Amino acid sequence: MAHRAGFVSIIGKPNAGKSTLMNALVGEKMSIITPKAQTTRHRILGIVNEEDYQIVFSDTPGIIKPHYALHESMMHQVDGSIVDADLILLVTDIHEEYNEQDVLKKLEGSTATLIVLVNKIDQSDETEVKEKVDYWQEKLNPKAVFAISALHGHNIQAIMELILDELPEHPAYYEKDALTDRNDRFFASEMIRAQIFKQYKKEIPYSTEVIVTAFVEGEKLHRISAEIIVERDSQKNIIIGEAGKMLKIVGTYARRDMEDFFQKKVFLEMFVKVIPDWRSKKNYLKKFGYE
Repeated sequence: MAHRAGFVSIIGKPNAGKSTLMNALVGEKMSIITPKAQTTRHRILGIVNEEDYQIVFSDTPGIIKPHYALHESMMHQVDGSIVDADLILLVTDIHEEYNEQDVLKKLEGSTATLIVLVNKIDQSDETEVKEKVDYWQEKLNPKAVFAISALHGHNIQAIMELILDELPEHPAYYEKDALTDRNDRFFASEMIRAQIFKQYKKEIPYSTEVIVTAFVEGEKLHRISAEIIVERDSQKNIIIGEAGKMLKIVGTYARRDMEDFFQKKVFLEMFVKVIPDWRSKKNYLKKFGYE
């Protein structure tokens, strides 16, 4: 049988459950998952390899109206993933009030096979689920509509089977032992950023960026240095906390996540740096890996 390979892009509004779905499909913890919206800022590839196929999943930022240059960069990444896609998984929350025009606009002109996933059905009832499934079937006439719970793995296997049926014949795009296109530095920074989203409230997580400035791999210990970038001195004070208490909490939990992920002991040091209005400055965005 011929080898099959293709790109599967996961798109939708913030907080629809795209990252949870990506991690369920790939079987690896690749994308930040927190209850807060807009936690995914980069397009992250997760690669599933078997002898006769390769599926390249893209987790993408939630689709929003841009307010900063950072948001514009995030939306360019969504556009790119739609252009590349052989299949598109449109993830929608069961409680969504049918106001997904921003998402549907991005799909205009795409020739990729479309599958709609109505997520978080564990928080709903049969009547509402049927209503939403019927709505999407009529609205978009996709290849299929699945009612799913990404968190509890409901219908994940059925999605995988349909993806495999639709996957085009093609040689592998990446090495067969590759799990992602991102390096260890990227995942270290994401683990720190995940803790910032979990530990702080209001605008603080959205005003921060994490840059890994040093990553020294050892046989038994990884030494990692990182900068947490904020926009104002007041935010720096909040990040650090009284006598450094908050920064220590972030560091403790991030280090545990890293040790679990890298399967090595980790020595982590973090510094907080103020760069006023960095989210609107394209030179800084480029430096921080946003194109």
